[in-house]
Amino acid sequence: MTTVSELPSPLTLLPRAQAGDEHAMNHLLTGITPYVARICRSITHDDGADATQEALLAIYRGLGTLREPAAFYGWVRSVTVREAVRAAKRNGEERACLHLESGQETNPLDAVHISDVLERLSRAHRQVLTLRVYGLNEEEMAELLSLPVGTVRSRLFRARRRFQEAWQPSAA
Repeated sequence: MTTVSELPSPLTLLPRAQAGDEHAMNHLLTGITPYVARICRSITHDDGADATQEALLAIYRGLGTLREPAAFYGWVRSVTVREAVRAAKRNGEERACLHLESGQETNPLDAVHISDVLERLSRAHRQVLTLRVYGLNEEEMAELLSLPVGTVRSRLFRARRRFQEAWQPSAA
């Protein structure tokens, strides 16, 4: 049995998968599944497995539309975020959590504190902060959430302020 670490690079498999090679497509999807699952879990929390399946299906169906192989991971991220938000909406997800992915060394307790602060924010504020972390701009968030851009900007402004207020202990 082939492990994920033994699979060829997704960028090597991409042209073959786009040309209809089912073996290459299978390896490509297997290789990106951990990345897709991590994004889905951070947005949907409990429904990560369902969102991951939806995202992989959307990637499979849309792979032929990708024209620039170097944009593969950005495209996968965009498709995955879109599908995860749809899954969260569909399932009435009340809890969104944020999993910061960073190359910097951080205090492990920071992730606990960040999750705690996020849980205290409204669902709308958690959504926009999570989508911002995944690199979406206001226009992309507005389209994804079916909201006016002004509403997204307002939510993002308030979400940042509320997060900062909750993060910093009061000086009382």
